[in-house]
Amino acid sequence: MNNKISYLLHTVRCVHRYSSVLPPKSSAATRKHILWIGRYRDPLGNVNLGKLILNTLPSLYGSSLRSLSQKTDVYSTGAEALVTEKASQSSLEVDKLDDSGSFKPKHVEDRSDPFFTSLQNCTCPCDALDLASEAAVSIKHYTNSLTMAWRLFKNLSEEQQRYEKQLIFEHPEFARLCQQLLRDARRMTRGDLVFSLHALVNLGVPQNTLLVQTLVRVCQEKLNQLDNRCVSVLATTLAGMDKDKNVSALQAGLQLLVEQRISSIRDIFILQNLMKCLGKDVPVFLKKKLTMAVVREIDSLTFPNALRMFLALSAMNYCSLPVLNPCSKKIQENVHDVSFRQLILILEACHTLKYRNVKLFSALADYVNSTSYLWDKRQIILFLSACETLAFQPTELLDIFAEKMIEDPDFLNLKNLLIVLRVYSRLNHVPRVQKQFFETLHSCLNKYLPQISYTELLKAVYSLGILGYLPHHALDELLQKDSKDELALSDDLKEQNTVMLDTVKTCMELDSPSFTKPAFVLTESLSSLVSLNLRKAQEALIELLGDENMFQQNVQLPYRYHIDFEIRMDSDRKKVLPIAATDDHPDSRVQRLAFLFAPVSAFCLGTTHPQGKLAMKKRHLNKLGYHVILIQNRKFQEMKSEDAVAFLKRKIYSDDVFSFPETTV
Repeated sequence: MNNKISYLLHTVRCVHRYSSVLPPKSSAATRKHILWIGRYRDPLGNVNLGKLILNTLPSLYGSSLRSLSQKTDVYSTGAEALVTEKASQSSLEVDKLDDSGSFKPKHVEDRSDPFFTSLQNCTCPCDALDLASEAAVSIKHYTNSLTMAWRLFKNLSEEQQRYEKQLIFEHPEFARLCQQLLRDARRMTRGDLVFSLHALVNLGVPQNTLLVQTLVRVCQEKLNQLDNRCVSVLATTLAGMDKDKNVSALQAGLQLLVEQRISSIRDIFILQNLMKCLGKDVPVFLKKKLTMAVVREIDSLTFPNALRMFLALSAMNYCSLPVLNPCSKKIQENVHDVSFRQLILILEACHTLKYRNVKLFSALADYVNSTSYLWDKRQIILFLSACETLAFQPTELLDIFAEKMIEDPDFLNLKNLLIVLRVYSRLNHVPRVQKQFFETLHSCLNKYLPQISYTELLKAVYSLGILGYLPHHALDELLQKDSKDELALSDDLKEQNTVMLDTVKTCMELDSPSFTKPAFVLTESLSSLVSLNLRKAQEALIELLGDENMFQQNVQLPYRYHIDFEIRMDSDRKKVLPIAATDDHPDSRVQRLAFLFAPVSAFCLGTTHPQGKLAMKKRHLNKLGYHVILIQNRKFQEMKSEDAVAFLKRKIYSDDVFSFPETTV
């Protein structure tokens, strides 16, 4: 009875204050002054908000409602109990995401209520709390005040958020507002419930507090009552929370609910938000259902939706070509509206999804190329790095960036230098301004030699070696440098460093100007058996040359190089010679052909341009006296038998094969 009387008196006081409500007293100028000098101290500043939220009114919920530290149990005995066959199928229009990626709540409000008019005039989070302190008389007022505080908070800069967050938590009304939410959790509307939880979690209220856990549990109880918009907001909130018993149970129930309602969800924005928030842990069949639901609505796809769809599929780690291809086309049509951050996110999503679309990548690269004067050089480095992870070679942009780097090399710090070396070496791109390009890189590398670590120096020299350039000063430093920092590396990284160092030593020998082509190369045939992916090539060579003795397979060369097939021809390149005869009577005039059947991944995307390691191998085989024939094995496997024979015949007797285009820088 005493509790009821005190609650009645409290309500009367609130009504009295509300009758004379005015706009919030705190002015924006005063608030900003308080914000930056940081001297505002509230009388309740020393109150432990966590204790208030944890300990308020425990008797209202009984012993079954405890904080996470007390090992709370879920209400239901299983995820299936959270969803019934009579789940609500209603669907409401959803507000789109704003620039920060957060929902804009669209509560149904009484426009004649002056409280909401005053709330719209608030300019900072504490204004909303002040208004709640002066005029809030219903749970709708409290929840809208909290949501408005969050909306104003998220629009601040990171530094401003740090100060404003302290002011929010020290504000006396925030503790009282949390108490009110705790009292009325089960009486909230579904929209107030999910938006309040969303605001509290994003404002940083600890997840293990009684308030947050209570709201999560009430969401469990009311899950079937949530419309599609509320489900989408709840999914967003749970995606930002740590896993515990209540959160895990709610997520499991949410998955079941989404599976049940998916056929009724027509809003493509809700679908992609659910895809993003449910994440990669959802079952494959549910991923497929979500993407098929998107395909049904693909005609309503807009440019912003296309951008967000890439991120949603990436978060779900599910590559759906019926969704990605229309999205790619929409992005290509609106490429000039793509921001730099979106460019990088698109390329990263494509890498995650293993989605390779040369037309999309070319459109993005052409856009950056045509607007390169607008971009900072560091931004171009990030874009080139993202292209490198996709094995895509934006040739013109690589040339333009090289010229920019030569004009102003001072912007290259050690990190950016290593990225540039990695990009150009893997993509096997030597710019038009070849001499100045290498001299600039060498000069920058020399500048960092006193501070560079052994592993970083090894990576830098290795990258230059792949391109055929020998930085002598850096090489001397590398061979003399102490490799003590290797002791802290894992076994895999140690092995990787060993391989790189062996490659560097090979480059030092074969790419040296003093190296001369040997008159005879010692070879060894490892086995007469070939792998299954080379069986077709073996059969084609037998049919073309008439005998297995006319070629050699699985050939091991010095410097740990291996070739798939070797053919020897006379000096006029008209006749193929038997292997045994040329071994018995070595002749320097004999022409050696090396066949390398490489996977598509060894070439730059959509081209026959070899990537760095393969290009280096070809260059070194040329130094050893071989004419190298590079073949993409997958395309060769797709040929008919007679076409494969004709293809090899053209390669063997073509004059282009016997040229040596590779030169050492």
